[in-house]
Amino acid sequence: MKIRDLFEKKTVFSFEVFPPKKTSTIDVIYDTIDELRELNPDFISVTFSAGGSSNNALALDLASKVKEYGITPMIHLPCINYTKDEISGTLSEIQNRGIENILALRGDINPEIPPKKDFLHASDLIEYINSKGEFDIAAACYPEGHPDAESLERDIDNLKIKVNAGADHLISQLFFDNSYFYYFREKAVCSGINVPIEAGIMPVVNKRQIERMVTTCGASLPHKFVKIMQKYEHNPEALRDAGIAYAIDQIVDLLAGGAEGIHLYTMNNPYVARKISDAVKGIINV
Repeated sequence: MKIRDLFEKKTVFSFEVFPPKKTSTIDVIYDTIDELRELNPDFISVTFSAGGSSNNALALDLASKVKEYGITPMIHLPCINYTKDEISGTLSEIQNRGIENILALRGDINPEIPPKKDFLHASDLIEYINSKGEFDIAAACYPEGHPDAESLERDIDNLKIKVNAGADHLISQLFFDNSYFYYFREKAVCSGINVPIEAGIMPVVNKRQIERMVTTCGASLPHKFVKIMQKYEHNPEALRDAGIAYAIDQIVDLLAGGAEGIHLYTMNNPYVARKISDAVKGIINV
């Protein structure tokens, strides 16, 4: 199933997972997927290494397993470190496995890996994918602006290029203040972007996770969020539950505010995904 068709029928609720680390066995993530499928997500996206490692094969295997479990898979596809021939080969493999949905990304620039020149922007990849087959293509968006962008307005200009290149819908980077999402959505619509936008939510369940997320994506931390984290940072169980509660509060507000979808960054944690799914399943399509 192509994900773009879902938005015409319902509010979309989806999960994101990533292949296991080298220190873990593949069975660990298979068990995670087995638990997540019980929550009946509309689709599960699988992250893909931007550096060209064996993790990419694991991502394809994991996306195939998601499909075997009867769930619609989406595979991430970064492009900055790949040639057209390499991307073409990957697209053929994706198609051979019966996977129809791709999240097209530029990918993070690794200073230790010189970027290839064939795809400098996600829009280049989107246009290329469209020339190679009948895929559903999602693109990333950033409610607080991409860290590399001069301004939110310039970032939305670039986002429009991705949509015009053929992106069918958008998935947002995580955020902790819904006001940023609402402002971004208004600016996007005013600029002529009319594809569905899923709000990306990450439940923060430990202090290290907070610090990593702020460093890598630059998400702002509201005063309310900071107070919660400071109060419970030395109590792991309380911090986990507080992070789940904060995410649920965000989602309820987003659904009331007309969000077209919620994309939950599960961090491969089915316990957290279940707590949130159980809390919002009664209102996700009201």
